[in-house]
Amino acid sequence: MKEKTYEKERAFLSQYATKSYESKGRLREEPACPMRTDFQRDRDRIIYSKAFLRLKNKTQVFFAPDGDHYMSRLTHTLDVSQIARSLARCLSLNEDLAEAIALGHDLGHTPFGHVGERVLASLNPAGFRHSEQSLRVVDVLEKDGKGLNLTFEVRNGIVNHTKSGHPATLEGAAVSLADRIAYINHDIDDAIRAGIIREEDLPADAVKVFGRDTSERINAAILDIYKTSKDKPYVRMSEEKGRALDNLRTFMFENVYEHANRLIQESAERMLRALYAYFSERPGELPPLYRTTAETDVPRAICDYLSSMSDRYAINVFKRLFVPREGSV
Repeated sequence: MKEKTYEKERAFLSQYATKSYESKGRLREEPACPMRTDFQRDRDRIIYSKAFLRLKNKTQVFFAPDGDHYMSRLTHTLDVSQIARSLARCLSLNEDLAEAIALGHDLGHTPFGHVGERVLASLNPAGFRHSEQSLRVVDVLEKDGKGLNLTFEVRNGIVNHTKSGHPATLEGAAVSLADRIAYINHDIDDAIRAGIIREEDLPADAVKVFGRDTSERINAAILDIYKTSKDKPYVRMSEEKGRALDNLRTFMFENVYEHANRLIQESAERMLRALYAYFSERPGELPPLYRTTAETDVPRAICDYLSSMSDRYAINVFKRLFVPREGSV
């Protein structure tokens, strides 16, 4: 029963941790689960959501790579969850809350990675941010428009997981750091595997601080956060490690993210722009879930639909709408 979990939280969690029994609650009141805490229940709702299942066919960095071992949006999410749980465990924070935030943090991400996000941000007059879309997914779009009705703490961690965010909980701060640690390090692996960079190309100062091996870099980051944040009312890196991580991030943006599969990126951008234009002129052809939104905000409805697509589904919709079928006139 969940009372045992409550007892463990009282006995073992840090004074700065978020206790399950102190949650600020859900958007809509509902009967509590007799077995699971609210944060455990949120985690389960996210795992069984349609948006979570679609992550397996969404690009992280490389579109339709030839090898089997490149990161997808799903494997990235699992990676973030593992690092966030490790941070929560060593800092005596609420591991269930950290896991739920991590599993939900990218539910609103577009197809075709950051190319998709950039395109939708440029087309929608109100802009587009995947963190805000992730919150919209769990609040509004899941369960055929009913939403998942998650707790305040999970919702706040999801929308604030980016570097510019300000999470209300230390568990949310742990996920934000875990996200950066995960995507920088495993994107390095993918870029080396793809032949875009070599290991010796990595910034020497960052390598000196973190090491060359992925496992070594991740372990060094987690240990540094532990030493810097233990028994403190914050979760952060030391200045030295923080600068080194920023250097790696800058290196990746300059040498990988803007260059990886450039031709395929251009194709993805053309497809998304064409789909956006098509549904802008024909909002009545949007799936039923999005038509209600289209009655008052067509750009929002189109962004909801396009961002929900997996890479494969976006390509198939584009082909259906724009590529003549054999035998057609």
